[in-house]
Amino acid sequence: MFDLNSGPLRAALGRRAFLGVSAATVAVLAAACAKDSTEAHADGPTFTYTPSGDEPIGPLTPVSVTVAGGTFRPGVGLKNTATGKQVKVTVSPDGATVTVAEPLGYGAKYAWSGVADGEGGTFAGLDGKVSVVSPDRTMSVVINVADDATVGIAAPLILKFSGTVEDKAAVEKALKVTTVPATEGAWAWLPEDNGSRAHWRPRNYYAPGTKVSMKGTLYGLDHGDGVYGAADVSSSFTVGRSQIVKASAPSHRIRVMRGDQVYLDLPCSYGEADLPRNVTRSGIHVVSEKHEDFYMSNPAAGYFNVRERFAVRISNNGEFIHANPATVGNQGATNVTNGCINLSLEDAQRYFQSAIFGDPVEVTGTSIALSEADGDIYDWTIDWPTWLSMSALKK
Repeated sequence: MFDLNSGPLRAALGRRAFLGVSAATVAVLAAACAKDSTEAHADGPTFTYTPSGDEPIGPLTPVSVTVAGGTFRPGVGLKNTATGKQVKVTVSPDGATVTVAEPLGYGAKYAWSGVADGEGGTFAGLDGKVSVVSPDRTMSVVINVADDATVGIAAPLILKFSGTVEDKAAVEKALKVTTVPATEGAWAWLPEDNGSRAHWRPRNYYAPGTKVSMKGTLYGLDHGDGVYGAADVSSSFTVGRSQIVKASAPSHRIRVMRGDQVYLDLPCSYGEADLPRNVTRSGIHVVSEKHEDFYMSNPAAGYFNVRERFAVRISNNGEFIHANPATVGNQGATNVTNGCINLSLEDAQRYFQSAIFGDPVEVTGTSIALSEADGDIYDWTIDWPTWLSMSALKK
């Protein structure tokens, strides 16, 4: 404070000027000195909190505070009351709104902190609070294609959820697929299999070299019935060379095509077809895995844990392309297997070394078509209009 009776001030004003200082002037000067007081004036700046209620919110709910009749001092923010950690925020260009810029934590409580200055030395402190829901259950997702993988031209992208997604439309909206070059494709929800399944595939086979990136902003998203996403998910991969197996059962051969060129032309034996279970299914299969050694069992056919070499799985109904020295005499002439495609040991190894996940195997000329009954990857047996109708966002 200053002393109105001090020598310098008295000398500067002169006796007449000093005596002419009004009470109002003194009050203004006193207010200026009291600006940093801890007591706010009743007519100071006001705040609007979003959300404004006390009910717990979802982690992705927009959260902000706006000041009227004043400006925020630096340092306004939202803090986790348990950990003391500050949440990332952004400030609007006019400086009047501070917005939370990251998802909040399940079950956490937060408090706004900071001060805004108003006119005439007024000010006010933030006192808003935010609480986040504590869901009874969260839902996780497994993705079938790992980051940086190289896949075949028919590879579907599969998201397997740990439970049933009730609000499939909300989840599908949160799944974004980007392809370079641009590739027409769509999500479809396949029948439940111990949880929901969302598959994305292109309308036609990918062009070799296509870059695919998927991001799912699922954390904090209500999947329906109060079940929330446990985490965001992503996958980025590359489509490799074009390899298609042309598998015509009446020909007793497979032709492995690289583009327009025949890469391998191999004698083989298909399913005997004496019983439905022994029919190799017609349709576009997809290579899903391969094993140098694989132990196969087929109780209906009477064998258990039989070691097979260079086994490439093409469907989950037990169909493989694999070596079978016992049928070499039939390969190229007759079909005698229990549904698999048999090759010689040498030919099976050659094909095995060429195959990657996502390669299409186009089987033709048999009496039973590949279908839902044959496992989880029958995507290419579904025509495009039907596939589009299986989206939760179908128009």
